[in-house]
Amino acid sequence: MKFNVGSSLGLLTGVVLLLTACAGNQESGGSSSNGDNEDQTQISFIHWRGEDAEVFNEIIEEFEEENPNITVEMNIYPSEQYQSNAQQMLRDGSVGDVFTSFPGSQFEVIQNAGFFEDLTGESFVDNFNAEAIEIGQKDGQQLALPYQMVFNMPVYNVGMFEDLGLEPPNSWSEFKEMADTLLENDITPIAFPGADIGPNQFMNSMMMNNAPDEDIFEKLENGEESLTNEWWVSTLENFHELLDHGYISEDSLGTQQDAAISQVAQGEAAMLATGSYHMASLLEQNEDLELDFLAPITVEEDEAIYEGIHTATFMLGVNANSEKQEEAKQFIEFLSRDDIASKYANETGQHLTIEDVDYTSDALQNTAYWLTDKETRFQPRFFITNSSVENAVLSSIERVLGGDDPMEAAETSQQVVEENID
Repeated sequence: MKFNVGSSLGLLTGVVLLLTACAGNQESGGSSSNGDNEDQTQISFIHWRGEDAEVFNEIIEEFEEENPNITVEMNIYPSEQYQSNAQQMLRDGSVGDVFTSFPGSQFEVIQNAGFFEDLTGESFVDNFNAEAIEIGQKDGQQLALPYQMVFNMPVYNVGMFEDLGLEPPNSWSEFKEMADTLLENDITPIAFPGADIGPNQFMNSMMMNNAPDEDIFEKLENGEESLTNEWWVSTLENFHELLDHGYISEDSLGTQQDAAISQVAQGEAAMLATGSYHMASLLEQNEDLELDFLAPITVEEDEAIYEGIHTATFMLGVNANSEKQEEAKQFIEFLSRDDIASKYANETGQHLTIEDVDYTSDALQNTAYWLTDKETRFQPRFFITNSSVENAVLSSIERVLGGDDPMEAAETSQQVVEENID
């Protein structure tokens, strides 16, 4: 499998997250441990995937039928709240017997706090693709097991391209020619949900070939690189071209995720600048869509190294402070069974890191070749370990999409970087 995870993952360092009280979560699954069966053990499962609640409830019901002495209480939090509060929730072991983590800074923070139980040697680890789960390793231990293989690059309407005689472009000049053809047919090339998702996902494919060095953000945080250097300024110039030529709408920074999804589902836009995790939402609105991935190649064809972006995420862990670790491990083992993983994959539209998943949905079957045949790069944004630096990087893109000059935007953000890496 061509997962270019990169050696610098092991060099990621922790950041300090703001710890605040938890609120606004969704709760489902399981029953009280004080119920009719006094021998029941209730475990807590926490994560951020609200859109997966229905299928997880079904899976939990199946798990409880097979394991009548264990119940599962699931709590779901908005992703930003989860990133800020997960460490605090895990602290006393009463919540999150099974929990999930984002790769990168959140994984490092939780690892530094000692909240991951070591899963090395557990039999269910063999159910996962060995290369894909390297992101969950630290100091020779398997601390977390990524469940999802997400492609963080634009999803596009294959049928629309075929009707217009278009092929996925292999260079920046071809990309602009393709986008011009779409505009000539009154189609917005890229639906960009800048209001709630922003450039968090789209930046990765826009910079993957401008800065092929996988250590580029580590060097930025070490002061060895600068956002005013060519690799980032050229990326901002590419974003400026998208805006200047009308390839993304002028109000993209005010466009909500649901509106962008609707634009693509209704044929008003050709590409959605998010990732594979929105395929299911697109198909819910238009089941006739045929979808695939299209990462912009921002260099000429002979200079391109990467074809796309992937992330191994939704990293399953067992709370080291939990008194119910064996039951928690039973639940992870259940999730990693090929029949259960296949159910989750096909009902949520997600590719997984489990070895023997049976992808039955057309969307997953049609895009599964990206797992094996394409040269994809692990999401660069997750190599930024300082949240202030990450915000500076993202804000430089937002400034350009708001009309600022690329170099001026880079200089402003570089000043913030320097203030935060001393």
